[in-house]
Amino acid sequence: MLQARRLGKELLVGIHSDEEIMDNKGPTVMTLKERVAAVDACRWSTKSVPYAPYVTSLPWISHYGCQYVVHGDDITSDSSGEDCYRYVKAAGRFLVVKRTPGISTTDLVGRMLLCTKNHFIRSLLKTLAGEEGSESPEERKRLGVEMTQRIREYATDETGFQPGPQVLSWAGSKAAMEDHASEEKGEYRTMADGKAPRQGQRIVYVDGGFDLFSSGHIEFLRQVAMAEEAVGRHEGWFDDSTKDYGPAYIVVGIHDDEVINHWKGVNYPIMNIFERGLCVLQCRYVDSVIFSAPFTPSKAYLTGIPYGLPDAVYHGPTSFMPLTYDPYTAAKVLGIYHEIGNHDFQSVNAGEIVQRILKSREIYEERQRAKGEKAATEEAVQRREAMEQEAARLEEDRAGNR
Repeated sequence: MLQARRLGKELLVGIHSDEEIMDNKGPTVMTLKERVAAVDACRWSTKSVPYAPYVTSLPWISHYGCQYVVHGDDITSDSSGEDCYRYVKAAGRFLVVKRTPGISTTDLVGRMLLCTKNHFIRSLLKTLAGEEGSESPEERKRLGVEMTQRIREYATDETGFQPGPQVLSWAGSKAAMEDHASEEKGEYRTMADGKAPRQGQRIVYVDGGFDLFSSGHIEFLRQVAMAEEAVGRHEGWFDDSTKDYGPAYIVVGIHDDEVINHWKGVNYPIMNIFERGLCVLQCRYVDSVIFSAPFTPSKAYLTGIPYGLPDAVYHGPTSFMPLTYDPYTAAKVLGIYHEIGNHDFQSVNAGEIVQRILKSREIYEERQRAKGEKAATEEAVQRREAMEQEAARLEEDRAGNR
C-alpha cells in the first residue's frame, strides 16, 4: 500500500467480501468489517471500497476514477485458475510493486500452530546494528540495514514521501522493562526523524503489545483520537483557522518481545517488535512510536518522555491480562489517566485471532500443503492448546492474588 500510494496522489483500496475470498482462496481470518477498519486506518489509504470483485474489470475501476491498478509481483488467480488482473493488464492499466519480504500469512499461521519462538527479537537496536541474530555477520548487517530502511519508510506521511511519525527507542534495566519496582527515566534514542509536536497540541500517551495489529487495536487508537478531538472542540481548538493540524499528538509505546512473553507466556507475541512496530507506524492515528517501552509507565518514565509529561495517558476497555498490581498507578496519581470505553472490536486481540486459526486449523493446514509448506501436526496443535490452558490458569492465579 505504501508503494502503491507513491505511484499516485490518491489510493483507493478494494476489499473483497468474505464470500468471494472463501470461493477463490480460502477462509478469512478477519471479517470484512474488521478488514475495512484496517484499510481505513492505513495512513496511505485514501478510501476503502468494500465488496470489490475478485476479478478486476475496467468498468469497475473507471467507475471510481482510477487510472491504474496496483498489485504485488506475484500472480493472483481466481477459482478457475485465470489471472484476476487479465483485463486491466490487457488495457495497459496495471502496475506492479515488489511484495513485502519477511512476513506472510502462512508464516504467521505457522507460528500460531507450532508455538515457535525463533521469531523473537531480544534487542531491536542490536538487531538493526547487525549485532544480533542467527545469520552470518554479513547477513546480519544486510538485514539490519534493510530493517532500518523499512522503519524510515513506514515513518512517512500520507504521501509516502515526506516525514511522518517520529520514531524513538527507550532503554532501561530489565526490572524497569518488565515490572513496576524500578523508577527509571531511561535513555531515548531517535530512530527516525519525523513531525514533532506543534504549538498547543496535547501530548497523549498509550502503550501496549499491539500483537497481530487488529481492529481491536485500531479502534482503540481511533477512539483516543476522537476523545482528544472532543477535548479540542470543547476548548475552541477548531475555531482557530490558523491551526491546520489536530489538537493532540499521540505517542504509542510498544513493549519488547520478552516483556510480553514474560507476562503472557506460550509463544506470545506472535509478531516480533519490529513487525508490530511497522503495523503501528502505518496507522493514521499515530504521531510517534517508542520502541521497547516499559510495561509499567512509571512517573520517572512519563516525566522523562522527550515531549514532556503527557497531558493524558489512555488505556483500553480490557486489561492486557490479570496482574497483581496496577501498571497505571503513576498516571492516576498524576491525574492524567483516562479509559476508553467498550467498542465493537474490543474482543479482537491476538488471543482471539489465534483461537480463530485453531478452530479452522484443518482448512489452514490444507492451504499450507497446497503452497508446499510443512503442515502443522496434530501433536503440535495439542501442545499449543495445552500451553494456552496453562497460561489461562496462571492468569487466574494472578487475578486471585490481587
